[in-house]
Amino acid sequence: MRDASLRADGLCLVTALIWGLAFVAQRMGMDHVGPMAFNGIRFALGAAVLAPLAVRSMRYPPPAPFLAGSRDGFPWLGGLLAGGVLFAGATLQQVGLQYTTAGKAGFITGLYVVLVPLLGLFFKQRPARGDVVGAVAAAIGLYFLSVTEDFTLAPGDGLELVGAVFWACHVLVIGWLSPRTRALPLAMAQYVVCSVLSLACALAFEDLTWTGVRGAAWPIFYGGLLSVGLAYTLQVVAQRDAKPTHAAILLSFETVFAAIGGAVLLDESLGSRGLFGCALMFGGMLASQLWPRRKAGHG
Repeated sequence: MRDASLRADGLCLVTALIWGLAFVAQRMGMDHVGPMAFNGIRFALGAAVLAPLAVRSMRYPPPAPFLAGSRDGFPWLGGLLAGGVLFAGATLQQVGLQYTTAGKAGFITGLYVVLVPLLGLFFKQRPARGDVVGAVAAAIGLYFLSVTEDFTLAPGDGLELVGAVFWACHVLVIGWLSPRTRALPLAMAQYVVCSVLSLACALAFEDLTWTGVRGAAWPIFYGGLLSVGLAYTLQVVAQRDAKPTHAAILLSFETVFAAIGGAVLLDESLGSRGLFGCALMFGGMLASQLWPRRKAGHG
């Protein structure tokens, strides 16, 4: 049992590393193609990687369908909903990366961890004390990381912040859909929806060329095959045996790996003010996830 837990922790850390370095790949890819084309192709690759596992999982009995008449918990209706939200979050993140660093994008995107319980207020869910502490720490950290001396938010950072709201909404949507349909077919369906929407926008608004796609081949492969396809599968496998607290901490290191990758591979620098903001944001994320929750029935 201990060996299984250690293996699961290792897989969580590898998943965080893959996701963190994906911010670097996403920035590098846009040297050759536009943000919509990059997302369209990488999510298509991610869907292709998951397709064999998704098809295999269709053999097993499904959960109860989330909509009357959606026979066998078929994932495409849920995929349309989740894919639309995923498209919004991924688009804002990718466009924002044109105007900010990989490290900043990683930390600001990671704010979805804090935003999820706060958005639960709209569903009459009271946030825990740790959620409030985490939100305050993250907000102060965001100020030091992204707000300039004349009290304006850098454009790229602003896009990443709005994107974090959509990532939080995506977590809530997936949380609602997951018990109602098969997980892997749902994941594949949302990737297909996101890919189709992104490619449609790329064809309409970007100069998409085969030369550009070839130039961005390695970043696209990384973003599609590793970040979307492999990392999702590793997360699912790891969280079967990982303790929730361990998984929360280790997956949060995605933000740290994004900053390290940006510094080493892209020669980015956050500066002392930015690093202080990152530390506050990371502490806020951990507080939101790990602060003891109030037990039901005790006020």
